[in-house]
Amino acid sequence: MQSRLSSRDEAEATLNHLVAQATRGDQRATHELLATVRAMVLPYCRSRLGRQQSIVGSAEDVAQDVCLAVLTALDRYQVRGLSFRAFVYGIAAHKVIDSFRAAVRDRSQLMADVDDTVADHDGPEERVLQAEQSERLGRLLDVLSDRQRETLVLRVGMGLSAVETAAVVQSTPGAVRVLQHRALVRLRHALMNNELGGADSAAAAG
Repeated sequence: MQSRLSSRDEAEATLNHLVAQATRGDQRATHELLATVRAMVLPYCRSRLGRQQSIVGSAEDVAQDVCLAVLTALDRYQVRGLSFRAFVYGIAAHKVIDSFRAAVRDRSQLMADVDDTVADHDGPEERVLQAEQSERLGRLLDVLSDRQRETLVLRVGMGLSAVETAAVVQSTPGAVRVLQHRALVRLRHALMNNELGGADSAAAAG
């Protein structure tokens, strides 16, 4: 546990150093910071969008929007008890919501069937494996409510603390812990009963 906290503190310190350098106009630090931000938010965007990427757009596009938004807001960012990670994931959460709203506004986009973007260097086997894993993860997360899904992705998938997650989802640390517990119970129940498609029951669960 101590080593995990230490590595996390080191990563946070590295981020803060890059932020400080980037805000002073260091182009190399800015490039490295944006690359780090993209690596942070891409798994989050994939988890949040899931199988809806063919409707709302690819996770890669949303992650790029997040990077641009972070770059724009960088000058206004100040450390006020909120970690830079929470700051970034807060922007990512809003961008994911924006992508869903944009899809709803554009009815034609709802009928589109856009294939998920995969890295050019991935071979056929890697693409099939990635598709199978994404499909399975998507079915599993579908049993959760939207708030449960986002909380679990931030807490377990991204490693944010309850305080950081609360800042992102605009809730309280206590409520975040309750949502996480309910989400894990729901997933355990779904796995035990082989329920990997029932998003209809998610609303009742949380």
